[in-house]
Amino acid sequence: MPHSPAAQQYVEKQAGALRAGDSLLLPEDGRVAEISEIEVQYDDFQVPALLAVTTHDGGLVRIAVASTVAIVAGVQDAPADPAVPTTDAPADPAVGEPSTAQPPAVVVPPQPEVPPTFNGPTPEELALIPEPNGTPERVVAAAAEEHPGRNGVLLLSERLAKGINTKSGSCLRDLSDLANELFVVLKDWQNALAVADLLNVLPFDGNPGRWTSIERALALSAYIARENGMPERAEVYEKLLKAPESGESDPFKARMNAKVRQRALNEPNLYDKEIFRAMDNSNHEAEREWRLLRLDALLFLRAHGGSETIAPGELERRIGNELDAIRA
Repeated sequence: MPHSPAAQQYVEKQAGALRAGDSLLLPEDGRVAEISEIEVQYDDFQVPALLAVTTHDGGLVRIAVASTVAIVAGVQDAPADPAVPTTDAPADPAVGEPSTAQPPAVVVPPQPEVPPTFNGPTPEELALIPEPNGTPERVVAAAAEEHPGRNGVLLLSERLAKGINTKSGSCLRDLSDLANELFVVLKDWQNALAVADLLNVLPFDGNPGRWTSIERALALSAYIARENGMPERAEVYEKLLKAPESGESDPFKARMNAKVRQRALNEPNLYDKEIFRAMDNSNHEAEREWRLLRLDALLFLRAHGGSETIAPGELERRIGNELDAIRA
């Protein structure tokens, strides 16, 4: 029967090698249930394709034969019950052959799904990101001086002039917004990159809220660098962006995280409905805000080299379209 997985140790197992008696980690709620029966379902070429796994409580789990699942460690290695005859001992001729052997497991060649590994940049690569020209406050002030009278830049720079605290999530967001304003609206890639670099060198500290602003600056910086003939520097930004994705040391969790990440890359939210609704209502301000969010998503995809559904070339075209629409 299902029970809580607390304090359990798990090992990975190829689904085709599962047996009755294995305790399976269930996908829907993380409980554990013992397998009572396995039915193999074949495709049209008579190749094992799907397992219909019945648990002791009557539940049914369908698993692709080539999948990797988690089971409770040590279940199959438990000492045999001395009262139960085994296939290694000679059968008593008076009793006859025992019929307690389990049916053989379906043998499927292993098809490991290895999560991508992202190595952080070397010190030599990090040196491609220049040191700021003065204090962070001076970098912001210098960018603002280039664009007098621009309200978006003025408001952000005035807030940041009071002191830049990289432990403050709101401060990181202001820096990220300023870099985007400078590049997306004012086409000032030099100052945008200088401001973004104040964020780009900050490591991931485990706080997703703070990392969102840094991640956004890194994606923007990678695009700017590539567009302006600095591919090596762009690669450094991309490595920094991907580095937290390889922080999970548990292979099973890392593989699951990789699947979730790839699904997000393949099915990004590009705010199509929201943009069309704003266009239908002639709400230009709302349309612009949604397009800025779409641009963030496209830049993030571009920093990952595209996805399985949108190639880099198509991303370049879409990013160009969004920049034109926002700047119009």
